[in-house]
Amino acid sequence: MAKAVRFHEAGGPEVLQVEDVEVGNPGPGEVRIRHAAVGCNFADTYFRSGYYPVQPPCGIGVEGAGTIEAVGEGVTGFVPGDRVAYNGSPLGAYSTERIMPAAPLFKLPDAISFEDAAASTMRGLSATYWLAKTNPRMKAGDTILLHAAAGGVGLLAVQLAKLMGLRVIGTVSNEEKAEKAKSFGCDEIIFYRREDVPQRVRELTGGKGVETVFDSVGKDTFEASLKSLKRRGVLVGCGTASGPFPAIDAFQMMMQGSVYFTRPAFADYYADAEERAELSQLWFGHLAAGRIKVEIGQRYGLEDCVEAHRNLETGKTIGSSIFVL
Repeated sequence: MAKAVRFHEAGGPEVLQVEDVEVGNPGPGEVRIRHAAVGCNFADTYFRSGYYPVQPPCGIGVEGAGTIEAVGEGVTGFVPGDRVAYNGSPLGAYSTERIMPAAPLFKLPDAISFEDAAASTMRGLSATYWLAKTNPRMKAGDTILLHAAAGGVGLLAVQLAKLMGLRVIGTVSNEEKAEKAKSFGCDEIIFYRREDVPQRVRELTGGKGVETVFDSVGKDTFEASLKSLKRRGVLVGCGTASGPFPAIDAFQMMMQGSVYFTRPAFADYYADAEERAELSQLWFGHLAAGRIKVEIGQRYGLEDCVEAHRNLETGKTIGSSIFVL
């Protein structure tokens, strides 16, 4: 028997509960994984709350790291004993052991710990495609605005941006988070709760604005993000922590300086085999070489799942959150 977090109806953190589950043997194209650590991501709250529609009862979580215990028929490239990490469906990563399709798996270099992998596979691969692919015109020397710069994805994105030669302006809510973001390479800080973000961006860029805004907050920051762009800049809608982005007004986009808006999805940037290999090698290469540090701010047991989700939704976390098994 394995332990797994499940929910039987959509709702608040309190709907999560730990249950005993039978795992069984992997079928064709599947593997059985024993987790060592599991990622706890803000996106998980979307599934739990019903914002991302799923059909309960079901498991939760899409990111994990551990060891393959068995492989099913037709699986190539993986054998029992392999260290792997993944980000992807189906839900069910919050578990000690599970059956998982082999397709989303990445072989984990020995230099990367299970905890670092669980804390950064989704976040790191997300930051990689945001920075490398969503604005093809962006180049070394450009300035970007990164919301939630001290969050789990933010701290990884700051480091990756600096490796790409970008100047990073980060938004944070308080001094503790400001110091953390600066220590990871953030060039400038804006306190979004008490400062006018577009005004400060203009001051920091000589009135021009930034080439790209990476906005993981959504509804509350959309207008400020648009106003922070330079002419023909790109607003990348990375997440919706405060609620969905509003409907796009084409005339507003033109008046703002012929700017662009994109709402990218992870799956669309990792669907092509060559692009998937390029992006994953870029990320795991930096991580294995020690060029990027993973900040794990919170470690939980599966029994702490309710507290973990409450902390995510109230903004109490710094860096990444994981479950250690």
